[in-house]
Order: sequence, then structure tokens, then C-alpha cells
Amino acid sequence: MNANVLEKLRILAESAKYDVSCASSGTVRANKPGTLGNTVGGWGICHSFAEDGRCISLLKIMLTNYCIYDCAYCINRRSNDLPRATLSVSELVDLTIEFYRRNYIEGLFLSSGVVRNPDYTMERLVRVAKDLREVHRFNGYIHLKSIPGASRELVNEAGRYADRLSVNVEIPKEENLKLLAPEKDHKSVFAPMLYIQQGALESSEERKKFRHAPRFAPAGQSTQMIVGATSETDKDILFLSSALYQRPTMKRVYYSGYVSVNTYDTRLPALKQPPLVRENRLYQADWLMRFYQFKVNEIVDDSYPDLDLEIDPKLSWALRHPEQFPIDINRADYEMILRVPGIGVKSAKLIIASRRYSKLGFYQLKKIGVVMKKAQYFITCSELPMKTVNEMTPQTVRGLLLPKPKKKIDENQLTLKFDD
Repeated sequence: MNANVLEKLRILAESAKYDVSCASSGTVRANKPGTLGNTVGGWGICHSFAEDGRCISLLKIMLTNYCIYDCAYCINRRSNDLPRATLSVSELVDLTIEFYRRNYIEGLFLSSGVVRNPDYTMERLVRVAKDLREVHRFNGYIHLKSIPGASRELVNEAGRYADRLSVNVEIPKEENLKLLAPEKDHKSVFAPMLYIQQGALESSEERKKFRHAPRFAPAGQSTQMIVGATSETDKDILFLSSALYQRPTMKRVYYSGYVSVNTYDTRLPALKQPPLVRENRLYQADWLMRFYQFKVNEIVDDSYPDLDLEIDPKLSWALRHPEQFPIDINRADYEMILRVPGIGVKSAKLIIASRRYSKLGFYQLKKIGVVMKKAQYFITCSELPMKTVNEMTPQTVRGLLLPKPKKKIDENQLTLKFDD
């Protein structure tokens, strides 16, 4: 590998680090005779773990960090003075294959700045995936970023070679997107999303008729929203996420706390650090919608447009609805058990299965994996010593469950310890 390509790799890998929507594959590609590599069915790429416990790594890189757009929140915006680089299609293909053969990676996450126009850039991304699959017989994981504004023909071609496609919404409200990125609009984002959905549905129908018909983006699609760069409430963000999840191919919505990379732009908030707690709460709320059967208007509404930063969204909902509790853990249905703070999906299933054989008490629930520190205020069962949320008050329970503030230590003071 020559020094020129290594320098391009350094620049383009650095430019790609702000895109967080590459954490999951959800697809399997078994090794076949005459092909190179495989994708093990796992929970993620990018230093996540497969079902067999292996760490899976992904080459996360941009084709180029040149861009015709001047988005205020982007490090690669046109007006920024920073090192620029472009990899040719052959350089990027060779780099991926060489890294794979050295056992550095098991797949590729490829994005790009927009050069010339969306179709020109998208065509080069597709060529990379096509060469990997057809020329080098690469059978590992490929995640391609679909360029907003790209044609349906190119998106359809990308879906034939990539495991997952994604298009970033970036800013949830179009008026705020226009403020920070005047050259972009939501129409150019949602059109490729629709092409991906249609391609996947057509592929599914074709595979019903022809068993060995090629799959179209088998790991579905994902998107990403920036949190904290504009004035959207958590309600605005989660209502858009909920609408996106109604699409059958949308697998993940990622939330990226705004990183203040362009401090000179007065349209952006002056944040000393990214809003990581808010980002975490949004992921927790997203989890409630996807796995805990919560509707978005139960988590946020006009009265509570923003998530509570001190406690998690499920606990916040429970404290706002004390009339729903306590529930009898030995009689309540699965859906209601899922809503108890401290009980996860796995624990709820174990409770349903275990109570067929005997009544469950405090110690059995703890052994199952229930976080009794939270759950004890919202359930009734045998051997439960604590008062419930209605015997106390939601405010009292909240106070008991709030994390204790950390003591500030004056590092200038010398602390002496004496033996008793």
C-alpha cells in the first residue's frame, strides 16, 4: 500500500467519523465456493459483537470529502479549509480487499461528499460495491450511503450489491434544514427512502416466485438525525422516527448529538459538549417504541414535549400514570408487565413462563433479572416489603430513584487516611 493511499485513508476515515448510522447489519451471507469472505449473522458491525461472541469490524470511510454543499453543521462543508482527498474506485476496492485479507475488517461502510451532482457521486459508490461483488467476489457486509437526490435507477442498482442502504434526514424539520443547509430539502431525502422500500418489496415478491432471485438490501435501511443543532423538541424528533418506522424496510433511526465543529457559524448553538444525555434518552425512547409496544404520544406529547433528562422515559411515563399501578405480577398480561420500570423484554417473557409453575415473589423476580430497585414501587407480589407508588407519591418515588449527586473532590486538598 503506497504512502499516497495511506494519507487519503487517514483524511477520509477522519471525515467519516461523525456518521453514527453504521452500527448494525442484521444480515447473513454464508461463504460460498469461489467467493471471498462472509457476513456472520450478528448484532452489529463497527466493533460490535456477533451471536457467537466475535467482535466484528468495519472499514468506515468516505469516497471523497469534497462537497458541493455548504451545510452549517458539517465538518466537510464546502467553505471549510481542511485537508481534502478523493479515492478512486479502484483504490477503494483494493483497500477494502487488502484490509479484509489482513483480517482487519469484515465489511465496508461507505459514504461520500457530493461532487458534481448526486447521480455522479452515487454512480461511483455503486461501482465500488459492484466491483467488490462481481470482480473480487467479495461476500462480506457492505453498507452504502444513498446520496439524497440520486435517481431511482442508481438506488435500485445499489440495492443489488449492498446489504444495507441509508439516507440521512439530518434535521427533522424542513424549515430548520433550510436554515442550516439551504441547498437541501426533505424531498431529496425521502425520495431515495421510497425507492429503497419499493425495491425491497419488489424483491420480496420476486423471491416468492423464484427461490434464488437476488435479494435487495437484505438488511433494510437506516437514517440519522442530528440532535441539538436546531430548535426541535424531542416530540418533533420522535414523531418523525415513529412515522419512519411505519415503513417496512426502516430498521434503525440513529440520533447523533450535535458536535460543535464549525464554531464560527452564528446559526449554530454554542455548545461546549454534545448533548449526550439527551441523545441517550432518545435512544431509550426509540427502544420503547420498537420493543416495548409504546406509542410515541405516550412518551412525548404537547404537555411533555421533551424527555426527562434525569430519569429514563419508561420511569417517567410510569410516574406520570400512577393510576396504572401497582400491577399484580402473577396475573398481569405481558403488555402491562413490559411497562413496569426495571422489567425488560427478556425478564417479562421469563415472568410469563415461570408463573405457570408457582407464584413469584421478590427473590424469584430478582433472580429472573428484574431491577427490583425500580420495579418494587410498581408491582404487587408475595414477599414485597416496599410501599407502592400509590401508597407513597410519584414525587417521593422519583426522589428515591434519582441518581445521587457525585461529591466534588478538591484535588488541592490532601486527604489522610488513618487505620482504626
